[in-house]
Amino acid sequence: MNSTLKDFIGSMGIARLIIFAFFVFLCAAAVFLRLDLAELLTSSLARIGMWGVLVLAMLPAIVSGTGPNFGVSLGILCGLVGGLTSLEIAYRLQESVVMGPGFLFSLAILIALPFAVLAGFGYGWLLNRVKGSEMMIATYVGFSVVSIMKLAWLFLPYSSPEMAWPIGRGVRVQISLANRGITRILNDFLSFRIGDVIVPTGLLLFFALCCFLMYLFLRSKSGAAMYAAGDNPRFAEAAGVNVNAQRIFGTILSTFLGAVGILVYAQSYGFMQLYEGPMFMPFVAVAAVLIGGASVKKATITHVVIGTALFLGIQVIAVPVANAFTADWSSMGEISRKIIQNGVILYALTQAGGD
Repeated sequence: MNSTLKDFIGSMGIARLIIFAFFVFLCAAAVFLRLDLAELLTSSLARIGMWGVLVLAMLPAIVSGTGPNFGVSLGILCGLVGGLTSLEIAYRLQESVVMGPGFLFSLAILIALPFAVLAGFGYGWLLNRVKGSEMMIATYVGFSVVSIMKLAWLFLPYSSPEMAWPIGRGVRVQISLANRGITRILNDFLSFRIGDVIVPTGLLLFFALCCFLMYLFLRSKSGAAMYAAGDNPRFAEAAGVNVNAQRIFGTILSTFLGAVGILVYAQSYGFMQLYEGPMFMPFVAVAAVLIGGASVKKATITHVVIGTALFLGIQVIAVPVANAFTADWSSMGEISRKIIQNGVILYALTQAGGD
């Protein structure tokens, strides 16, 4: 029995067991404090769907051997460019062509695709040049490109009144999607109630579809080559696999998933957040996949799903529980959210499998 328990703890990891125990504690505290469990569950399901594709973007990067993609901000920015461009096209053609919200969402993904491929190729080439320091360089690239885009948002030629500042040049910090009807189009698709709990069926189905397509890819010949390149580069090269090409392809795929993920996130949130918005989003995605059981060298679809549910569940439940315990401090909930989010991220990154 002791041996079985040790094996279980060893497979799960002390860090993940502590985080899971903390999640159970939060759930018990929510019940004890008589919080609105239906609202918490509804919010948790929505958050899982919002972040799911962004967390999934970590998978091809880890599998191909470049590690958790802290530079997924590149993909996020490509997705934002695709979203803004689709809104600009709708504005300029509104008198001659009527574009529905579903078409605009699909158009945003299509526009983001070539940007993501080009950005992912260049980023993957850079990671091949700095083997062994991928995570450090990725973090630098992520922060740098977001900072550069702060200037680019001021000069890109978007003229739609929904996006442009009324005075001067550039686009606003937040772009509302409500005017074009894009807000919650996935959340509301086939959504239904179970009591007071609202299930965002379309949002969860989209996440499930992305996971299924990734599962099929990883079971294909190309996926097996990517696995081999990431798991044992020397053996892969001896077997005729181009390791550098697989690393670049994994980076491209991760970047594209990041672009799709931010569009899914934005339609659920109701806004596209520019400037500082994409800066720290990669850290949440990285922490989620690590909490799910992945390491910097190995990851699966299961790790993505479990990590997304666990980490986002903690984020949703922790704030109202903290507010209930500290009713006299109105700002304690937000402070607690930041402490818990950044603390869990730091803990996950430093304890994930000892890597």
